[in-house]
Amino acid sequence: MTLDETTYKVNGCAMRVHNTLGNGFQEVIYQRCMAIELGNAGLLFSREIDQVIYYNNIEVGTRRADFVIENQIIVELKALISLEDVHLAQAKNYTVAYDFPVGLLINFGSISLQIKKVFNPKFKDKIK
Repeated sequence: MTLDETTYKVNGCAMRVHNTLGNGFQEVIYQRCMAIELGNAGLLFSREIDQVIYYNNIEVGTRRADFVIENQIIVELKALISLEDVHLAQAKNYTVAYDFPVGLLINFGSISLQIKKVFNPKFKDKIK
């Protein structure tokens, strides 16, 4: 499956969750529902895998993205009224830190589902 096909499937899972639940729940509820939908879609995924963060080759801490899909896409979920630039920066930072080509920032908290796709500049010419 190509990266675009996988991204399309993940977006479809998010749409099903949002269409069913709407907005107004805590992020953890959407995360659990997404896990069900991703499994139903036949996608391989991991939840909240620790990623070591380095500064000048020194370990300075860990972060957890909500999902790693098919070992190629980072997914960060939010349940906010609206996304801000800081949330987009977080999704991009996770995508780069995990060294994956693409990340998705999905917000279930607004009336309309919001999905933002972010790219790792390292993979600029390799994304298909």
